[in-house]
Amino acid sequence: MTKEDVAIRFSDVSFEHSSGKEILDEASFALREGIKIALMGQNGAGKTSLFNLIMGKILPSSGNIYRNENLTIACAQQVIPAEQLKLTIPEFFAVYFKGEDYELDMNIKEAMEAVNISLPMDKKMSSFSGGQQARLLLASALIQKPDILLLDEPTNNLDADGVGHLLSFLMMYEKTCVVISHDADFLNMFTDGVLYLDIYNHKIDQFVGDYYTVVEEVKLQIERENKKNAQFAKKIAAHKEKINYFANKGGKMRLIAKKMKDEVARMEEDKVDVRREDQTIRDFNIPAQMNFVGDVIKINSLTVMENGEPTPKKVEVVLRKREKLSLKGPNGIGKTTLLERLAKNDSVDAQISPDVRIGYYRQDFSTLDFEKTVYDTLIEAMPAENEEQMRATASGFLITGKEMDSKIGSLSEGQKGLVAFAQLVLTEPELLILDEPTNHINFRHLPVIAKALKEYQGAMIMVSHVEEFVDQVEIKDTLDLGKL
Repeated sequence: MTKEDVAIRFSDVSFEHSSGKEILDEASFALREGIKIALMGQNGAGKTSLFNLIMGKILPSSGNIYRNENLTIACAQQVIPAEQLKLTIPEFFAVYFKGEDYELDMNIKEAMEAVNISLPMDKKMSSFSGGQQARLLLASALIQKPDILLLDEPTNNLDADGVGHLLSFLMMYEKTCVVISHDADFLNMFTDGVLYLDIYNHKIDQFVGDYYTVVEEVKLQIERENKKNAQFAKKIAAHKEKINYFANKGGKMRLIAKKMKDEVARMEEDKVDVRREDQTIRDFNIPAQMNFVGDVIKINSLTVMENGEPTPKKVEVVLRKREKLSLKGPNGIGKTTLLERLAKNDSVDAQISPDVRIGYYRQDFSTLDFEKTVYDTLIEAMPAENEEQMRATASGFLITGKEMDSKIGSLSEGQKGLVAFAQLVLTEPELLILDEPTNHINFRHLPVIAKALKEYQGAMIMVSHVEEFVDQVEIKDTLDLGKL
């Protein structure tokens, strides 16, 4: 790879947050122009921080980062910054557009066509659904006409049509692209390789090939390393037995024992530091309120968006214990708004039985107080305070040590998701309302979460665009807002 072909190069780069959390330790990799690569790593490993290092928003503690000065970089973030939610579409794009003012409208039109979306220009960003905001975030990067496109969880909140359009776009995209995503199937369709940020040793491994090829390669590598270490361990054990025998014989035998001891030391040094797999959260269950009988929730009417206007629709929905409902519909039809109203229990057309505790998982985590610590957030979720139980639950979701004393706002999006699930466990709700619960979550955790939701004994309403996840939860009843 010649220097002219290199888009980005990290050489022995180290970085840690001001809080002392280490992200990189002398990490090195290089990306050539035109490559499409997946950036993988466990929740909290520091993938978004790596993007910020690439863009120069933060500086490394040591080492060098080379960026081809002829290439421009833009990033589609996971979420719209809070201060930008009050902006209209033209005001939002003006933040990112680098050209002349008179060119803005034309470029907005091109960027929105590229992501296949048409929206009222005078509405504020906060009024759009999660899927619409996801497309606008991608468009905000494209309007900068970058040579290096960074995408941070671009499939979150997208419906099937949105994911399909994004996939087609990326397969045709000819410039450099780095994508953070926990959607393995999505990544496998268009990437040329994988950068893997290891949360344990803070290094970056680079692999060539599609995602599933890389997973198999890593699996075989671990098997080889374990086999090699097992062989060393067997030899070391045999040598140690002989060392003890020869050392007690005296004379020349002691010299033989010394040589064997040196060989044991060499074999110990040669043992491979086996790569550790991502940790997976432990199996868990979400307890429901005890001794509850009767209807948990009734919905007689709801509102959907038709041609940009709110339109009431009559429905008959009744959920009791152990009954689950999947809520479907295209981006922008009003699913998140409906769930929010149900969670607040402020709709005259929906009746939730008195004393029912509601567990609400919101896709943007706005139900969490970003200024509170994880400890306070979880302890306050409990009907009766029990610190030992709280810490045991948090540990199962990989929340330990420094994370407990960290503010919610300092966590990665994936870690916020795990805190939100821990909060649900501690709340012991009779009604679960889940809005895109797979967003930001490491794919290794999803089967565990699906199993817990499948076994949940209360009532549940869930929105998810991941059909495989809905099937795993075994939700048989569906209400499609697009077909009312």
